[in-house]
Amino acid sequence: MVAPEAAELFAFIADQTEMLLKTHHPSCLSGSENVCVLSLGLTFSFPVYQHGINSGILLRWTKGFDIPSVIGQDVCELLQHQIDQRRLPVKVTALVNDAAGTIMSRAYSLPIGQTRTSIGTIFGTGTNGVYLEKLRNISKSLDGSFDLSTGEMFVSIEWGSFDNGLSVLPNTTYDVEVNRTSINPGNQMFEKRVSGMFLGELLRIVLAELHADPAVRLFHSSDLSTGFEGANPIPLFRPWAVDSSILSTAELDDSDDLTILRQKIHQITGIASVLVSIDDARVVKVLAHAIGRRAARLGGMALGAVILKSERLWSVKKSEETMSSPKINENQCSNATDAIPPLEGEATRCPIPSPSKCRPCSIDVGVDGSVIEYYPRFDAYMREALRAIKGIGTEGEKKIQMGLTKDGSSVGAAIIALVAAQQA
Repeated sequence: MVAPEAAELFAFIADQTEMLLKTHHPSCLSGSENVCVLSLGLTFSFPVYQHGINSGILLRWTKGFDIPSVIGQDVCELLQHQIDQRRLPVKVTALVNDAAGTIMSRAYSLPIGQTRTSIGTIFGTGTNGVYLEKLRNISKSLDGSFDLSTGEMFVSIEWGSFDNGLSVLPNTTYDVEVNRTSINPGNQMFEKRVSGMFLGELLRIVLAELHADPAVRLFHSSDLSTGFEGANPIPLFRPWAVDSSILSTAELDDSDDLTILRQKIHQITGIASVLVSIDDARVVKVLAHAIGRRAARLGGMALGAVILKSERLWSVKKSEETMSSPKINENQCSNATDAIPPLEGEATRCPIPSPSKCRPCSIDVGVDGSVIEYYPRFDAYMREALRAIKGIGTEGEKKIQMGLTKDGSSVGAAIIALVAAQQA
């Protein structure tokens, strides 16, 4: 969404809220003074500086949004203003990052006594991760109102912006073109290699180049000499016109003649399916697989880094488990000297794993988003990366549980809004 003023976005949200009330809670619009005020949890999937449960300043837009007047403003206040203008009995009670909502939704759905969810991730239009961190490990100053009694806080990593300087991320000529034509060149460089908003465009750029290359002659059994549908270019030649669903189809279709994929190529690119050869479809399948697997392995790398940072994967073995190993201090493991104290019922944590002294503990991760939900084997490719990470390996990867929480970001926002209202 691109708009000049904040009202265009927040008025739309307020209008949808009013429509919801008219449809499902008409009694709330009676105008009576005794009407109960409803609590609203706002899922806001953009980087904010949050200094309260229902207050946050927008730092920058991502995922194709660009409304400059909102940057630097409190998004909860902007929405509440539009709600109040419509005289709706609704209060914005909680501002919730989508990945944080996923943690809450996943944790809420698990049986009591099961490993608690400590990480939430989003792999959809965009990508991000949130994890539970010890307050003592947070070095930046913490302004605003928050509860010190738990000793912990959710941290939104905003890993979509990881390595914007491209010191370690892979960077092909196709990545360069995606970035150049995006709404935010130079930003969200990790997201542009992982999230659904960009993967289809990445594939389109590659296919268009291969079609133009006389040595490859991709789709040259088709008549694409004009490349136009009436006055408009066909989607193959139209920037941002190819969506990422074609990657899922390519990954799933293992038939000899790739009929389903050839039909999808027609649907997405504008080339008639009868003019897409089996060899053309095979090329698309190989490229789509490479793009999708790279995205998943990068996602696994990000998750693995957070798991290692959380220091929750490995715990100290009890002395009888080490057999002939020398007895160790249960607050230490290998060369670690500051293991995180265990939560009630949890083992002593072992931040630097040593096979003779440490054992893996279960880690529960809530995941949500269209990419991880609909792209076949996305989680399996993520696990490939997890097994390759030093400090996790095969044994550690087996203890990482990833649970899909469909619509978890919105369900989690509702849960957080309920808790915030009860504690107010």
